[in-house]
Amino acid sequence: MKNPWEEIELSDYENHMKLDSVKQLQFLNVMMKNQFNSYPIKTVMILGIAGGNGLEHINTDKIQKVYGIDINYRYLEKCIERYGNLNGVLECICADLTNKNIMLPHVDMVIANLLVEYIGYQCFQNVIMQIRPLYVSCIIQINTNDSFVSDSPYIHVFDGLNEVHHQMQEDELTVIMKNMKYYLMSRKEQILSNGKILVQLDYRQ
Repeated sequence: MKNPWEEIELSDYENHMKLDSVKQLQFLNVMMKNQFNSYPIKTVMILGIAGGNGLEHINTDKIQKVYGIDINYRYLEKCIERYGNLNGVLECICADLTNKNIMLPHVDMVIANLLVEYIGYQCFQNVIMQIRPLYVSCIIQINTNDSFVSDSPYIHVFDGLNEVHHQMQEDELTVIMKNMKYYLMSRKEQILSNGKILVQLDYRQ
């Protein structure tokens, strides 16, 4: 059975995320700039890279390699097309992070924005234990109502995500990271106009 993310068009996802009533694409872009520039890293892996939102902030004088991971190969094709300036730096890998036998390269930092919600704590733990980065930066969404998808004209595009969505708890994620010897260094939050909250949690080994 296909993962529902393989069925969602990138244009629908991005148009939903950038609506004035949602604005997650814009806020994530700004937050990713901070993620790329806060720590002394040369290699970074972005889990669930989609169309590459935020990649324009990569400073190639500092970051020598960027791995973009996604389950939807069409997202990765668009990502490569958009960021031709990162040729030789950006390498996209089509992979299912829920696969226990997944093999991924080592990097200095893993970025997982609105990603853990769709693979669950255990799969995320497996991925981190295999990559063993020095830094892990996660952005999770705290929902203030019953729906994890913001209301928009595109809302029914995301109906299938109910099958794979896991409700996130900030404290639980931090405990799981601590069990892997990753300790919380920094916490930032961004309150959205629809009441949802984006929380950035940075951990160091």
